[in-house]
Amino acid sequence: MCGPAGSGKSTASRALEADGYVRLGWDEEAARRGFHGYPLPDGAVAQVHEAVRARLVELVEAGRDVVVDTSFWQRALRLSYRELLAPLGVVPTTVYLRVPIETLLARVAARTGAGPDDVVLSEATLRRFVAGFEVPTTEEGPLVVVDG
Repeated sequence: MCGPAGSGKSTASRALEADGYVRLGWDEEAARRGFHGYPLPDGAVAQVHEAVRARLVELVEAGRDVVVDTSFWQRALRLSYRELLAPLGVVPTTVYLRVPIETLLARVAARTGAGPDDVVLSEATLRRFVAGFEVPTTEEGPLVVVDG
């Protein structure tokens, strides 16, 4: 699942979870490790990805369908997860939630901090996230674009 903050990744991931997928929530993993809010401290991002990757491999080896709920904002990060799964014979599909900036701003402004996937962000932080987001393409592999 791929998209900037407020794009609906957690909502869409939970729908897949209801269909039998195991949902790996990056923000939940960060919170379990005591990391809340953004930016995360040095080394925290790598630590969280390491834990998510390890659990992903475990689940895939057990034959489970998995959805990784994170922004995947960099092409290099998406490719690194593809490379992780390639030896297991898995070609993941990127589901990109394409949402207009106005909608992202409204959704993030409505956040209350009620949980790990409801992190309060300033407008400036969200705009930085959106400006740095690398939109996925079919050159990376299978891609589904959902307009929301």
